[in-house]
Amino acid sequence: SVVAELLEQANMGPGSLLVIGCSSSEIVGKQIGKGSSMEAAQAVFAGIYPLLQEHGIHLAVQCCEHLNRAVVIEKEVIEKFGLEAVNVRPQPKAGGSFATVTYEKLDAGLVESISADAGIDIGLTMIGMHLKRVAVPVRLKLKKIGNAPIVCARTRPKFIGGERADYDKSLL
Repeated sequence: SVVAELLEQANMGPGSLLVIGCSSSEIVGKQIGKGSSMEAAQAVFAGIYPLLQEHGIHLAVQCCEHLNRAVVIEKEVIEKFGLEAVNVRPQPKAGGSFATVTYEKLDAGLVESISADAGIDIGLTMIGMHLKRVAVPVRLKLKKIGNAPIVCARTRPKFIGGERADYDKSLL
């Protein structure tokens, strides 16, 4: 339901890029990085990925700080966006359970950074570095997954030109 509501509010279309940071530790009621759960990560992936596929949205998953918050993303998307791959494989204690599950389920690689159109932060993993420059908070009905707080954002183009400029309202 979180993904469906965000896709609606963020007005994301096919080909858009959604970054997700997910602390499975926070979901199961532990401190981030202190209780990694492959089961929770698998449940989140199972709930998110089919809906993204249905809408043609590309999934990017932020790793934890042990991998410098690198991003797991499908190899075809790396190529499509002209991103530079890095050589590392996430693990539950170095990258995080959700990144590990995503890497194992998809034909994926890793990159150091992206500029996503929207994001979901499950457990306060700090996804902001992987969003386009102007991020706008999106408030959803659901506030937590398990015990983990949810923070979402969409992006929009920057306003330039000052007070005399005329803006395209559909991009707001």
